Amino acid sequence: FNAMPTYGFCQAVAGMEIESGHHGDTKLDGLRFVGIFSWPGAIHQGGGEAAVIIDERATEAQRGALLRILGGLDTEPGATIFQVFSTTLEKFHDPIFAPIEFNVDVDARTSQLHVEGITDGRGEPIRNPVTGAAHQARIDLPHGFEYAIAEVGRGWTKATGPIKFELADTHSHFANLHLTQSGIVH
Repeated sequence: FNAMPTYGFCQAVAGMEIESGHHGDTKLDGLRFVGIFSWPGAIHQGGGEAAVIIDERATEAQRGALLRILGGLDTEPGATIFQVFSTTLEKFHDPIFAPIEFNVDVDARTSQLHVEGITDGRGEPIRNPVTGAAHQARIDLPHGFEYAIAEVGRGWTKATGPIKFELADTHSHFANLHLTQSGIVH
């Protein structure tokens, strides 16, 4: 946050499931999506690329709604991570519609993500190096566009689709989001 990246570039895979939500009159309950991102430098410096995978179960109306949300097209400037990221991307790969296997437990800081031929990932808690017990740490962003509070863990991911990279034992965020076109609901 507000610092240059450790290795000079930024890469991320984000999986999300909508428990309850809508875009206009289009219900989005139960749908999943994945974003794969890569930037040559810090995110705010731009020049990035993104690949979006939309749950194959989505109807045409739901696909269109999710693509508008993920593109930040119906959001106030700077209000959501989708809108902010969209301003830093030069290349948007064609959307992919595929089955998404995704399980997350925010409180336990565990997750599994699989999209055949495109990405695999998992997350787990940070472990105490002496006892091996799960350690809990949080990020609180009272004015953030990403989330209000996130649990921090460890993550592994491999992206093998249109954007390729591998991350091993890096930081991972787990969060419940409540978003509107005006941003995070606190």
